[in-house]
Amino acid sequence: MSQSNHEPKHQVLADELRRRIRNGHWVEGDALPSESQLSVQAGASRGTVRQALAALRSEGLITGVQGKPPVVAHAVPSQPFTTFMSFTEWALSSGRVPGQRTIELAKRPADRQVAARLELEPDTQVVQVLRLRLLDEVPAMLERSSFILPVGRLLFDFDTDTGSIFGFLREQGISLDRGQHTIDAVGADEVDSRLLGVPAGTPLLREKRLTRSRAGQAMEFSDDRYLPHLANFSIENTSEHRATLVRVPASVA
Repeated sequence: MSQSNHEPKHQVLADELRRRIRNGHWVEGDALPSESQLSVQAGASRGTVRQALAALRSEGLITGVQGKPPVVAHAVPSQPFTTFMSFTEWALSSGRVPGQRTIELAKRPADRQVAARLELEPDTQVVQVLRLRLLDEVPAMLERSSFILPVGRLLFDFDTDTGSIFGFLREQGISLDRGQHTIDAVGADEVDSRLLGVPAGTPLLREKRLTRSRAGQAMEFSDDRYLPHLANFSIENTSEHRATLVRVPASVA
């Protein structure tokens, strides 16, 4: 196990165990080595091993209780909020192949909800994108994004089927630095049903995201709807560092 000078040892070990699970070294139902065996193999303390295993448990990659060899679970890729990443960056970091199919790219007046989230006057022009996002060529998420006009109009010079919108915008010098995320569940509507290939009303995992510039200006509001068996979200905190997770009433979200 090699260690970066800047990465904690438990994180390096977790990355290595995660890699072995995703490349098929251990498959669903396999038991990993015991804590003591991992400690010897990695040249790490038992505390380091326990921290690494705790990270994998939080992502749903392994099951079992402390003190017993963990077992590989059904691997649903988990999107962490420890960093602010685009769908493409997350998929690649998970060892999956990202893809996308643009359904619509249009300039139109913002409806009341979008205008309020982007802190605009009602009916202000915005650029909206509807994209089907894929993991290993399988539909995983339907993305509805609304950008303020000075940002969104840049997308008409970009093939949105070729990769990350956030990556392209950053290359154009657009600051996309802060994200506020609200997670809830919603039944699939007619559009979700048709594009994700599920019956109407199927429960979907929804992430509503407001993206701001470094200066605090609202840049993008997105309503992303995931098939829950293909993706979930994880938040990790410690006694020293608390994640800024806030429970929001549904009427406000």
